[in-house]
Amino acid sequence: MSVIYNRVALIGLGLIAGSMALAMRRRGLAAEVTGYARTAATRDTARRINLVDRVCDTAVEAVKDADLVVLCVPVGAMGAVAQEIAPHLKPGATVSDVGSVKRAVIDAVQPHMPANVHFVPAHPLAGTEHSGPESGFATLFDNRWCLIVPAEGASPQAVAQLQALWQGMGANVDQMDADHHDLVLAVTSHTPHLIAYTMVGVADDLRRVTDSEVIKYSAAGFRDFTRIAASDPTMWRDVFLTNKDATLEILGRFTEELFALQRAIRQGDGDLLFDYFTRTRAIRRGIIEAGQDTDAPDFGRAKKDG
Repeated sequence: MSVIYNRVALIGLGLIAGSMALAMRRRGLAAEVTGYARTAATRDTARRINLVDRVCDTAVEAVKDADLVVLCVPVGAMGAVAQEIAPHLKPGATVSDVGSVKRAVIDAVQPHMPANVHFVPAHPLAGTEHSGPESGFATLFDNRWCLIVPAEGASPQAVAQLQALWQGMGANVDQMDADHHDLVLAVTSHTPHLIAYTMVGVADDLRRVTDSEVIKYSAAGFRDFTRIAASDPTMWRDVFLTNKDATLEILGRFTEELFALQRAIRQGDGDLLFDYFTRTRAIRRGIIEAGQDTDAPDFGRAKKDG
């Protein structure tokens, strides 16, 4: 493929930024990729593994002359980063992000954006429970969705260029309104993570089940809850603080459903339980048919040789 941006700056060098750098390199989508991370240790690691073309010691240095700047920091830090880099952005540049909340990001970042810079938020629906610059891989976005959520007044050309980049990195792309995005993600990602954290916490509280038993006898259900609950704590703290209304709405619906299932179990209502599980099984089949998982998912676990 041909170069889409001459220079791309990645602010934050974790799983998503690292995977973006490798995916861009795989297809030759950027002539140069610069990167910045808050800690010297992360920057040193990124240099050692040659993650990007040039690791910078400040965000200001990284964004100099960049045609695309992608904020890959926790949602709660985006406003401060945007304020820091805003005076140093190249006229005509595009600023994007990879946060899993969109309304709060727009509210935090857009006020700092100069009039001659395009702000086009985005959210790749891809990831693992691993974090840090060494966790990225070039195929992370292949056949995954990236939702682009253009800020008000965004240039159609800037949106199309960013869309071409994500497609070049292997993703399917769709556009969505910020508030609808946050509600959709509350259903598909945020609330399931909260439930996973809760379930693992409950197991920790049940002292009648010892730690060794929880670890030794983890059946698939609990084991896969622990995979989700191993995700980055800073990122998820920020997600729930910044997508409060949508998450609380879906949690309310979850609580209602849970009470209905409790009642069915208490009353021995096998028909209700069977119908409910049949309906939810169909959703699982739909996910497989959409190519978003397989019949035998590995849930992020490393495949064994042989």
